[in-house]
Amino acid sequence: MTDLVRVYVPATVPMLAEMRASGQLGAGPTVAHAVTPALREWYAEGDEEELEYVAFTRAAQAALRLLRHDSKAPRRRVVVSADVASEALVREDVDLGSSTVRLPVAISLKEVASIHVDGQGAAEDVGAAAEVVEEAQAGDPDAQFTVDSAEDHELEWYAVTELDELV
Repeated sequence: MTDLVRVYVPATVPMLAEMRASGQLGAGPTVAHAVTPALREWYAEGDEEELEYVAFTRAAQAALRLLRHDSKAPRRRVVVSADVASEALVREDVDLGSSTVRLPVAISLKEVASIHVDGQGAAEDVGAAAEVVEEAQAGDPDAQFTVDSAEDHELEWYAVTELDELV
C-alpha cells in the first residue's frame, strides 16, 4: 500500500480554471508545502495539526508571490490540498524548518482533497500584500505589516465538487 502525504499547493483562480479544464494542477515540476522531517525537527513541540497549519500557511504566502506575477488574476490566495504518493515527493532543501517539496509531475484532480480560497472581502488586503510580498521576505517591516494584514483573513474551504462555482 502506498503512503499518502498531504501537500498544500499555492495557486491562483486562473490556475483553478486550468485544473478544471485539464483535470490536473500544474505541468510539473510543481512546488508545494508539506509536513517534512525538517519542519518536524524545527517545530518539535508542534502536533500534527499545528505542523500542517504551518505548511498550509506557507503555501498561502507562496500564493501571494504567484499573484504578484499575475496581475490579471483575482486578488484571492488559493491553496489546493492534495494527497499524493510519498515517493512522488522530492524534498526541496534541508534547511531547518523547511516545508518545501517538489512534485515532478502534475497533480491529478483525483488527488485533490479540498480547495481553499480567500473570500471576496479579502481582495483589497491580499492585493496590497501581493505587491510587497517579496519586500517583506527581504525584511522590510512595513511590507511585512501589509502581508500580515492579508494573513488575518482565513481562507474558505471548498470541496472539489465546488470547483465549477469557484471558477
